[in-house]
Amino acid sequence: MPDRTPAVPARIDPRGPRFAAGLTTLILLLVLVLATGSGVLLVAQAVVFALGAILGLRWSPYGWLYRRLVRPRLGPPRELEDERPPRFAQAVGLGFAVVGAAGYLSGATWLGIAASAAALAAAFLNAAFGYCLGCELYLLGVRGRARLSQG
Repeated sequence: MPDRTPAVPARIDPRGPRFAAGLTTLILLLVLVLATGSGVLLVAQAVVFALGAILGLRWSPYGWLYRRLVRPRLGPPRELEDERPPRFAQAVGLGFAVVGAAGYLSGATWLGIAASAAALAAAFLNAAFGYCLGCELYLLGVRGRARLSQG
Protein backbone atom coordinates (compact mmCIF):
# COMPACT_ATOMS: atom_id res chain seq x y z
CA MET A 1 0.00 0.00 0.00
CA PRO A 2 1.50 3.39 -0.98
CA ASP A 3 2.43 5.88 1.72
CA ARG A 4 -0.16 8.66 1.75
CA THR A 5 1.67 10.88 4.21
CA PRO A 6 1.67 14.37 2.75
CA ALA A 7 5.14 15.64 1.86
CA VAL A 8 6.40 18.57 3.86
CA PRO A 9 6.29 21.58 1.53
CA ALA A 10 9.57 23.29 0.73
CA ARG A 11 10.24 26.44 2.75
CA ILE A 12 11.81 29.44 1.04
CA ASP A 13 13.22 32.85 1.85
CA PRO A 14 10.29 35.18 1.00
CA ARG A 15 12.70 37.79 -0.34
CA GLY A 16 13.62 35.51 -3.25
CA PRO A 17 10.26 35.64 -5.05
CA ARG A 18 10.14 39.40 -4.54
CA PHE A 19 13.60 39.71 -6.14
CA ALA A 20 12.39 37.50 -9.01
CA ALA A 21 9.31 39.72 -9.39
CA GLY A 22 11.62 42.72 -9.78
CA LEU A 23 13.53 41.00 -12.59
CA THR A 24 10.27 39.88 -14.18
CA THR A 25 9.00 43.46 -14.04
CA LEU A 26 12.08 44.64 -15.92
CA ILE A 27 11.76 41.92 -18.56
CA LEU A 28 8.06 42.63 -19.09
CA LEU A 29 8.78 46.36 -19.38
CA LEU A 30 11.31 45.51 -22.08
CA VAL A 31 8.71 43.38 -23.84
CA LEU A 32 6.09 46.13 -23.76
CA VAL A 33 8.12 49.29 -24.19
CA LEU A 34 11.64 48.92 -25.47
CA ALA A 35 11.37 45.77 -27.54
CA THR A 36 7.94 46.81 -28.84
CA GLY A 37 6.29 43.49 -28.33
CA SER A 38 9.09 40.96 -28.45
CA GLY A 39 7.44 37.57 -28.55
CA VAL A 40 10.86 35.91 -28.31
CA LEU A 41 11.73 37.76 -25.09
CA LEU A 42 8.32 36.81 -23.70
CA VAL A 43 8.98 33.17 -24.58
CA ALA A 44 12.24 33.40 -22.58
CA GLN A 45 10.27 34.76 -19.62
CA ALA A 46 7.77 31.91 -20.06
CA VAL A 47 10.64 29.43 -19.73
CA VAL A 48 11.69 31.11 -16.47
CA PHE A 49 8.10 30.86 -15.20
CA ALA A 50 7.86 27.21 -16.30
CA LEU A 51 11.04 26.20 -14.48
CA GLY A 52 9.82 27.83 -11.27
CA ALA A 53 6.31 26.42 -11.53
CA ILE A 54 7.18 22.88 -12.55
CA LEU A 55 10.55 22.17 -10.93
CA GLY A 56 10.41 24.59 -8.00
CA LEU A 57 11.70 28.06 -7.30
CA ARG A 58 15.24 26.86 -6.59
CA TRP A 59 15.48 25.71 -10.23
CA SER A 60 14.37 29.06 -11.62
CA PRO A 61 17.18 31.18 -13.06
CA TYR A 62 16.01 34.12 -10.96
CA GLY A 63 16.03 31.95 -7.83
CA TRP A 64 19.58 30.88 -8.66
CA LEU A 65 20.65 34.53 -9.09
CA TYR A 66 19.05 35.42 -5.77
CA ARG A 67 20.77 32.57 -3.92
CA ARG A 68 24.19 33.23 -5.49
CA LEU A 69 24.35 37.03 -5.72
CA VAL A 70 21.83 38.61 -3.34
CA ARG A 71 21.17 36.25 -0.43
CA PRO A 72 24.83 36.05 0.72
CA ARG A 73 24.80 39.84 1.17
CA LEU A 74 21.68 39.82 3.35
CA GLY A 75 21.09 38.60 6.84
CA PRO A 76 19.06 35.46 7.32
CA PRO A 77 15.34 35.80 6.72
CA ARG A 78 13.17 36.38 9.79
CA GLU A 79 11.00 33.49 8.71
CA LEU A 80 10.60 31.07 5.84
CA GLU A 81 7.40 30.62 3.84
CA ASP A 82 5.68 27.79 2.03
CA GLU A 83 6.88 27.50 -1.56
CA ARG A 84 3.50 26.41 -2.95
CA PRO A 85 1.81 29.83 -3.30
CA PRO A 86 4.74 31.41 -5.19
CA ARG A 87 5.04 28.31 -7.39
CA PHE A 88 1.36 28.66 -8.24
CA ALA A 89 2.00 32.34 -9.02
CA GLN A 90 4.75 31.24 -11.42
CA ALA A 91 2.21 28.98 -13.15
CA VAL A 92 -0.21 31.89 -13.50
CA GLY A 93 2.61 34.02 -14.92
CA LEU A 94 3.43 31.19 -17.32
CA GLY A 95 -0.14 31.22 -18.59
CA PHE A 96 -0.05 34.95 -19.26
CA ALA A 97 3.39 34.72 -20.89
CA VAL A 98 2.31 31.90 -23.19
CA VAL A 99 -0.83 33.76 -24.24
CA GLY A 100 1.14 36.97 -24.74
CA ALA A 101 3.88 35.28 -26.76
CA ALA A 102 1.27 33.56 -28.90
CA GLY A 103 -0.35 36.92 -29.51
CA TYR A 104 2.88 38.65 -30.51
CA LEU A 105 4.18 35.79 -32.63
CA SER A 106 0.87 35.26 -34.46
CA GLY A 107 0.35 38.92 -35.25
CA ALA A 108 -2.42 39.44 -32.66
CA THR A 109 -0.40 42.22 -31.06
CA TRP A 110 -3.35 43.38 -28.97
CA LEU A 111 -3.38 39.98 -27.23
CA GLY A 112 0.35 40.14 -26.61
CA ILE A 113 0.03 43.61 -25.12
CA ALA A 114 -2.95 42.69 -22.92
CA ALA A 115 -1.38 39.51 -21.53
CA SER A 116 2.03 41.16 -21.02
CA ALA A 117 0.45 44.15 -19.29
CA ALA A 118 -1.53 41.91 -16.93
CA ALA A 119 1.61 39.95 -16.03
CA LEU A 120 3.54 43.21 -15.61
CA ALA A 121 0.92 44.59 -13.21
CA ALA A 122 1.09 41.45 -11.05
CA ALA A 123 4.91 41.35 -11.08
CA PHE A 124 5.13 45.03 -10.19
CA LEU A 125 2.72 44.64 -7.27
CA ASN A 126 4.92 41.89 -5.86
CA ALA A 127 8.22 43.67 -6.52
CA ALA A 128 7.17 47.08 -5.22
CA PHE A 129 4.72 46.23 -2.45
CA GLY A 130 5.25 42.55 -1.63
CA TYR A 131 1.68 41.73 -2.70
CA CYS A 132 1.59 38.51 -4.72
CA LEU A 133 -1.67 38.18 -6.67
CA GLY A 134 -0.94 34.60 -7.72
CA CYS A 135 -0.22 33.66 -4.10
CA GLU A 136 -3.53 35.16 -3.05
CA LEU A 137 -5.30 33.16 -5.77
CA TYR A 138 -3.64 30.00 -4.46
CA LEU A 139 -4.77 30.70 -0.89
CA LEU A 140 -8.30 31.50 -2.11
CA GLY A 141 -8.36 28.11 -3.86
CA VAL A 142 -7.13 26.30 -0.73
CA ARG A 143 -9.82 27.95 1.39
CA GLY A 144 -12.48 27.17 -1.19
CA ARG A 145 -11.41 23.55 -1.42
CA ALA A 146 -11.52 23.25 2.38
CA ARG A 147 -15.06 24.64 2.47
CA LEU A 148 -16.20 22.24 -0.23
CA SER A 149 -14.72 19.25 1.57
CA GLN A 150 -16.52 20.20 4.80
CA GLY A 151 -19.68 19.93 3.13
